[in-house]
Amino acid sequence: MPPPLAAGMGFKPAHMEEALHCASPGLWFEVHPENYMADGGPRPAMLEALAECHPLSLHGVSLSLAAAAPPDAGHLHRLRRLVDRVKPALVSEHLAWSAWGGQYLPDLLPFPRTQEALARVAANVLRSQDALGCRISIENPAHYLVLDGHDWSETDFLSELVRRTGCGLLLDVNNVHVSAHNTGVDALAYLDAFPLHAVTEIHLAGHGVDEDFPATLLVDSHDAPVDEAVWGLYRHVLSRGGPRPTLIERDGNLPSFDVLLQECARAGDLLETKGMAA
Repeated sequence: MPPPLAAGMGFKPAHMEEALHCASPGLWFEVHPENYMADGGPRPAMLEALAECHPLSLHGVSLSLAAAAPPDAGHLHRLRRLVDRVKPALVSEHLAWSAWGGQYLPDLLPFPRTQEALARVAANVLRSQDALGCRISIENPAHYLVLDGHDWSETDFLSELVRRTGCGLLLDVNNVHVSAHNTGVDALAYLDAFPLHAVTEIHLAGHGVDEDFPATLLVDSHDAPVDEAVWGLYRHVLSRGGPRPTLIERDGNLPSFDVLLQECARAGDLLETKGMAA
């Protein structure tokens, strides 16, 4: 039986050599599968080599689960082939939409959490799980404005989605902090209502500040170290729900591998004090 996942980081090709030779206990790597869903070439070969050394997680950004149409069948087919090749420990997607009526947008967009939306998202999650042959986990979004027209709170919506589909949840703690700041939600109250029993993975990341808005807006930019406020929320999550595989996300202003490994070690220390989950 493989050892449990501890703290991991988003994989970047620039760190390939360090990643292959790193022996940090419990280390794992996450990628956006869209960057590796080719039939051949250097990127799939790189990912397969990494999978020989470390557990992987596939974190998709393109299924558009909250859209009116089902996820693209061709995309699901290519993703299934990648799942079969690298056998990831975790597969996840976002509670968002990015395609509608044949239009594709390079963003993860919000929606009113209505009864109809819940039925739509649940159906798309079930289709995706059936096509991929595995359970997927759904990430809570980052919010930049207050939307009207909700029938469900976000935490209740996610709880019901888990009940209807058997999916897991990916708790992005930075998204909680960013959303709480931008929309006036109480971050601790949100986490206390979150269905932690269904969480299979936690994300930690840094954020930026957009000062062009009348009120300072936090942006989920993944281009800075994890903020101390996010570390505090993470400790709260662990105290309530116990340890879960935890990822350090960094997509911009990429530091050295060793710097990211230090953030992984900080998360790993907190996980160890709570005892590793089986």
